Amino acid sequence: MVFSSAIFLFVFLPVVFVLDRLLRGIRAKNILLLVASLIFYSFGQPVYLPLLLLSVALNYGCGLLAAGKYPKLGVGIAVAGGIGLLAVFKYADFMIGTINGLFGLSLPLTGIALPIGISFFTFQGLSYVIDVYRDKSIVSRSFVKILLYISYFPQLIAGPIVKYHDIEKEIDQRQTTPRETALGIRRFICGLSKKLLISNAMGQMADAVFALPAGEIGMFAAWTGAICYTLQIYFDFSGYSDMAIGMGRMFGFHFLENFDYPYTATTIQEFWRRWHISLSTWFRDYLYIPLGGNRKGKVRTWVNRVIVFFTTGLWHGANWTFVLWGLWHGLFSVLEDSGIVPARRLKGRALGHVYTMLVVVLGFTLFRAESLSQAGAMFAAMFTGVGLGWTGTVTVCSLLTPVFLLTLMLALLLSLPTAKRLQPKNESITLAGAMVLLVLCMLNLSAGTFNPFIYFQF
Repeated sequence: MVFSSAIFLFVFLPVVFVLDRLLRGIRAKNILLLVASLIFYSFGQPVYLPLLLLSVALNYGCGLLAAGKYPKLGVGIAVAGGIGLLAVFKYADFMIGTINGLFGLSLPLTGIALPIGISFFTFQGLSYVIDVYRDKSIVSRSFVKILLYISYFPQLIAGPIVKYHDIEKEIDQRQTTPRETALGIRRFICGLSKKLLISNAMGQMADAVFALPAGEIGMFAAWTGAICYTLQIYFDFSGYSDMAIGMGRMFGFHFLENFDYPYTATTIQEFWRRWHISLSTWFRDYLYIPLGGNRKGKVRTWVNRVIVFFTTGLWHGANWTFVLWGLWHGLFSVLEDSGIVPARRLKGRALGHVYTMLVVVLGFTLFRAESLSQAGAMFAAMFTGVGLGWTGTVTVCSLLTPVFLLTLMLALLLSLPTAKRLQPKNESITLAGAMVLLVLCMLNLSAGTFNPFIYFQF
């Protein structure tokens, strides 16, 4: 993690918040948030701070080109530079390993450590340049503003991916009322609770199952591990998104929602309209539509979708499991669009929900596996019962404590919109509930059970 959780919660964030309230001018507030963001990133990987600054400088300069006489050149340099940085720092060893495997070579790996948040700040910078190319009026002549926009610490390392035109006005003028601040703090606490109290508990079960030897998993353990990971990644990432949205609101910024109860979807296409909305929107706006979208016939539409989902999988990580996870979703998106899977009949129906969650759970099993062989072992156990020994069952049963079962039921409830409707309307009650959650989170942190956010690795 960039900061230790205790330092971030009890030192860094409160200090930045108090200083922000003491400062009056918007310029001073922006400088404070910029310095805080650079300190935040430097705390974990100071060696890669120049890389972040280089990326921002590249997109700032390309934005000026895109708004001037050489718009296509600006976009071209930005895309080549951004993809080039990803290729070197994220995919070099993946490509070398793939070549070694295909041709029996022994080319040495680079061993380059993955810079935290490189996928997020690269995509955010690219969106700015492309948006300037499409609408020159949004270009910024201030390097400080672009640096703050891309490096702003609440969403720097794990999203959501924010578009410049969504917060452009708030960089220059924003308000922080007591009510907005209270809502931001409450949202932050809810996100932190999702991570510490639910995601981590689901993760302990998932980690235990995925650590089992291939022949000792068993059907019960395999399905338990897969379902728990499906819940873990949702509460982990939606929790971080809630924290980012909450922190942004505390300082006067309003980020768009990143999740909309994706596990209520009844088709895969609907799932992607609800899951990681900022990323799916990014690929729609900057890859799918430029490829032609659905304007060039059915076959071309399907090809475009497969390309987008392939890229989505690869964006998540340098491993074939991520690529196949993306293609898995792309396959069902095409099957629904072609009518082979009757999406219209399934939409809004219980059978559609079962179908969608089956695809999602199997996909996340592949996503979580460290290798294709481990994914194969999990699938074999899930559908054939291979490995019916008692090791997996005993492992799972040993973790099925009353606390875990209660947390599991709570996770299932909170993944549904029903939880939102049950939220008390009395502000005093919601505030008291947030304080209780904060105390529980502090106790959890004191036990030393914090696990890094899953999307930190992307």
